[in-house]
Amino acid sequence: MDALEGYKIPPGQVCRLKKSLYGLKQASRQWNQEFTDKIKAYGFMQSSHDHCLFVKGSGLQLIALLVYVDDILVTTSTEILIQEIKGYLDRLFSIKDLGPAKYFLGLELARSPQGLIATQNKYALDIIKDVGLLQGRSVTTPLAPGLKFGTESGRALQDPGKYRRLIGRLLYLGFTRPEICHAAQQLSQHVQHPCQQHLDAALHLVRYLKASPSTGLFFPSNNDFKLKAYCDADWAACPLSRRSLTGYCIFLGISPVSWKTKKQTTAARSSAEAEYRSMAATTCEITWVTNVLQDLGVRIDTPVPFFCDNKAALHITANPVFHERTKHVEIDCHVVRDKYKEGLIQPTYIISKQ
Repeated sequence: MDALEGYKIPPGQVCRLKKSLYGLKQASRQWNQEFTDKIKAYGFMQSSHDHCLFVKGSGLQLIALLVYVDDILVTTSTEILIQEIKGYLDRLFSIKDLGPAKYFLGLELARSPQGLIATQNKYALDIIKDVGLLQGRSVTTPLAPGLKFGTESGRALQDPGKYRRLIGRLLYLGFTRPEICHAAQQLSQHVQHPCQQHLDAALHLVRYLKASPSTGLFFPSNNDFKLKAYCDADWAACPLSRRSLTGYCIFLGISPVSWKTKKQTTAARSSAEAEYRSMAATTCEITWVTNVLQDLGVRIDTPVPFFCDNKAALHITANPVFHERTKHVEIDCHVVRDKYKEGLIQPTYIISKQ
């Protein structure tokens, strides 16, 4: 940093920082620590499962506060409690009250007596506009059917930064569009050395968004608080590394609340092994979602229905015996067995078509 105007620093000396300044590396951490200390002093408890979540009270007196840097969401069942916490924060930090949440970090929130809708319509339209496809034709699938990226995918892009920025935006759009997550994951595997084929596939995904940019998530008012999970695996899906893909989706009632598609870190010797690793990833996410909901005062019925379309993986879960074909599977994958014994999950077979 530079010295104040009119003040000269003698040779061999530097300024000593006594208080955090905005823009320095530790500024955001210092702000978060200051906010955490002040909000805890007011009686809030910081969630150990999501450090950005603070909760106070229970039942009709519950206040939940969610923080992202200096953007804050507050929710409670009574207007009086909202005014109290806003008044406390304003006395400490001089906050700006934006009223009921309608737009937060790119998410558009719309309420009705039937429930709440979360979309990223503006964000999707900005992506379509920036790539110049506002007047382009739309398509009905996120990726072209049967598309596989091999070792030879055409000539390299002269400006790979354009592709990387586009993929980053598509990944963020997946917060309210679960159906594009697989396509975005596939495209994100090539951000290091993107080729023209990869850019064409990314633009195909943008054309898919053009058909329905306002699609999002709906959370009905009469939704029941029952969890259920679905998981699957695509064995040896990656043509380069021959590693499998993990995919899962967790529902709270009829609304999806967590989903992921990710390439597994280890090559699987069989489809059952790939499915078992997928079950392990899903089990960890179920555990986390359950803990966060408990912090919010939501009681979840257990065991949680857990659907998988591979009987061999289900047998491995239910029969914890030493076997030649599974002795090499990482120990952490056996969290499925532990949570099954504890009664947290109930693995159930489901037909692939369902």
